[in-house]
Amino acid sequence: MGAYTCRACGFENKEGTSICNKCGNPLDVENKKLLNMRYDGRAIRSKTRNQSIVDKIWNFFSSIKVGVTLIAIALVASAIGTIFPQEIYIPNTVSASEHYRDQYGIFGQIYYQLGFHQLYSSWWYMLLIALIGISIFIVSLDRGIPLYKALKHQNPKKHAAFLKRQKLYGEYNNYEQNDVDQLLSHLRKKRYRITEKDGHYLAEKGRFSRWGPYVNHLGLIIFLLGTLLRFVPFMYIDEFVWVREGETEVIPGTDQQYYVKNEKFIIETYGEKEEDAKFDEVISSQEAPIPKNFQTNAVVFQDISENLPGMEPELKEVKSGEIIVNEPMKFDGLALYQDSYQLNEFQSMSFKLHEKDDANEKAMVEFTVDLTDPKSEYTFDNGFRIELDSYYPDFVLEDGMPKSRTNYPRNPGFVFFVYPPNSEEPEVSFLAIGQNIDPNNQNNYKIGLTGFDVRNVSGLKVKRDYTLPVIGIGAFIFMIGVVQGMYWQHRRIWIHPEESKLLIACHTNKNWFGMKNEWEKVSSNTKFKFLQDQEDKE
Repeated sequence: MGAYTCRACGFENKEGTSICNKCGNPLDVENKKLLNMRYDGRAIRSKTRNQSIVDKIWNFFSSIKVGVTLIAIALVASAIGTIFPQEIYIPNTVSASEHYRDQYGIFGQIYYQLGFHQLYSSWWYMLLIALIGISIFIVSLDRGIPLYKALKHQNPKKHAAFLKRQKLYGEYNNYEQNDVDQLLSHLRKKRYRITEKDGHYLAEKGRFSRWGPYVNHLGLIIFLLGTLLRFVPFMYIDEFVWVREGETEVIPGTDQQYYVKNEKFIIETYGEKEEDAKFDEVISSQEAPIPKNFQTNAVVFQDISENLPGMEPELKEVKSGEIIVNEPMKFDGLALYQDSYQLNEFQSMSFKLHEKDDANEKAMVEFTVDLTDPKSEYTFDNGFRIELDSYYPDFVLEDGMPKSRTNYPRNPGFVFFVYPPNSEEPEVSFLAIGQNIDPNNQNNYKIGLTGFDVRNVSGLKVKRDYTLPVIGIGAFIFMIGVVQGMYWQHRRIWIHPEESKLLIACHTNKNWFGMKNEWEKVSSNTKFKFLQDQEDKE
């Protein structure tokens, strides 16, 4: 007879079983300790199989230690991600590498170099979240399936040895069936469900509480799935776009399906109206004007063309209106938020060329540079030709070398090559705001600024989040599991007639104090008041 063959009924149980699945007889006959009732003695896959590679992978992820370790690593990583702001929260007008270096020093530079500035969207963080989900899923199957089988196929008629190894146990002589019926009546009043087989009874209630942890697991899996869906472009968009007054830009994240036009940018500051007089003291203490309201009057278009390469988009108006702070424009699941602005950004600059020694600076030629799309060469009827050799939209000098901090024309700098008529040798001129440099100090001609045009630029956040309902459902299901497992208990009472005795045993998955109190109430006015706590006896 094998180690898992029941000596009482001969039933062949699976390897790893400690209680006979048919009659409830403990298979470890020599052991007198209380039974482990977590899964009613059912075999758990991870505890009984370790042969194939599938078994080893299954056992790895079904380990509670592995799951806790993965969660701990995720918590530590998430905490590291909050040391400095993530890249999406820094100003859009600066380079991420420069921002972390300038704002946070060497630690900020290390933070950036290690990729922590984009931690929550990094591949390894997503993989970590996925591994946690896999671990939770496998743990749920590994423990949940044996629990389901144990609870679904409960036999009211248990072996006497099963009852004798429960925590609360009692034997009663000289009883009658009326006494049992009275006890059953009390149990029904306490909402116990009674199951009978051959005069043996099982009174049970609160079974659903056993599924609380697995409902928690389901909620966590859905929650984690919702967070991973944020990396699917259709499900989640969090982008930014600058739109200049009068211009139309593609809305990022929409595969060039939608466009937004900035009809007009409006800004109001405190102190412009009489009703702002009460803020005079605060306003006067500030060096710069304090924004009261800023908004973009915008029009959203949809490209209804076939969107083939090289084709001009055919735009159809979808929606128009105002985009105000905290009052986004919404369409097709997208929302445009007013995020920031740039006042008086240079749009174009006009220049003239004159002889360097001419005191009147009489213009020989005049030209205008479009700062958003500058031409590389300007030719004139009098034979002059001017080439734009280098253009720095946001000029800065670092280590003696000119460069541009951003791609936005906030402090333009230019290197012009001036070719006089019938000359192949150019004169080099460098111009920036407040600077007009002749590198060789040998030029015969000079370029001077004659005027400029400016315009306002609106910064819009583009958001779409279809993952919030998934995350919300996951969180809600998780809380249901918490309540389910915390405030209810699975209580069972077995009533077993044996010759001239009646055996009664009780079990609960938790809160034994409450179980004892309930038994005192249920057994009042009956012959079955006293049950021995066998754990105390041991």
